[in-house]
Amino acid sequence: MDNKNLIEDTFFECFSGKYIRALITADDKDTLKQAAFDSTSTPGAVIGRIEGGVERFVSPDETPDGRDGAIVQYWFGSDDLEKFELELSYRIRQDILVKPFTRVFNYTTEPKGTIGMMKQVGHCGDGYEWIENKYGREMINIPIAVPDFQIESELGYGEGIMGANFWYMCETKESVLKAGKIIIDELYKLSGIIAPFGICSAASKVETNYPWIGPTTNHPYCPSLKKNLEYISKVPNNVKYIPEIVINGINMGVVKEATKIAIESILNIDGVVKISAGNFNGELGEYNINLLDLF
Repeated sequence: MDNKNLIEDTFFECFSGKYIRALITADDKDTLKQAAFDSTSTPGAVIGRIEGGVERFVSPDETPDGRDGAIVQYWFGSDDLEKFELELSYRIRQDILVKPFTRVFNYTTEPKGTIGMMKQVGHCGDGYEWIENKYGREMINIPIAVPDFQIESELGYGEGIMGANFWYMCETKESVLKAGKIIIDELYKLSGIIAPFGICSAASKVETNYPWIGPTTNHPYCPSLKKNLEYISKVPNNVKYIPEIVINGINMGVVKEATKIAIESILNIDGVVKISAGNFNGELGEYNINLLDLF
């Protein structure tokens, strides 16, 4: 493999988490994209909320209702299923239900369990909602002003891996965006994984001076602080940008393969000078995966 020497001998930490894999469909692609991206935006697992991402878009012959679809994932880093149900409902109610002619189907295969959609989503019909069998599924029909929103009555959840990551250190702004686009395009080709932050500009750390905020900036890796921090800084001399790619996946196998493919896709991009990863000295994540072991 070309330029393997760019990959640092280091590891990323990752965690177990619960996920729901769902399928959104719509009458037109613009509405579909808006529903998919809106409902999975603002990753929040580190502050006890839902983390999501678009896995890939699918054609009408892959959906129960014969319309264009988007496979999405919603992740939660806790065993509190009631909290998961509530947080998920915000995404569905505020970002999908309100968009015309959308539907939501379960897409989790071999689930560990299910979460009912009636309590937090179905009752948006204010008691006028009903259940009907359609598209080979049990669907909740919620009457709304642009008739009507439908969601499968139960969404299955599984257990997977969240928080896998790598950094691609860059000399130029152009290489940040060019390499990032290549990575995201490659990840969209895969099944079972998401990159919840897309190209992430803000690697974080656990220790903080402001604990009510949660994780704050990983200051040793901030290029703008290099001169001020002097020997504390860990930014290489020729590096001006350190974007991060975070990957969640339905099992460890797909996470490792996705990370490998993503890294390989940018090793020959001008301006990408080093591949590293974010970790917490092995003290936080359940799993520690060395980057070199992926190859």
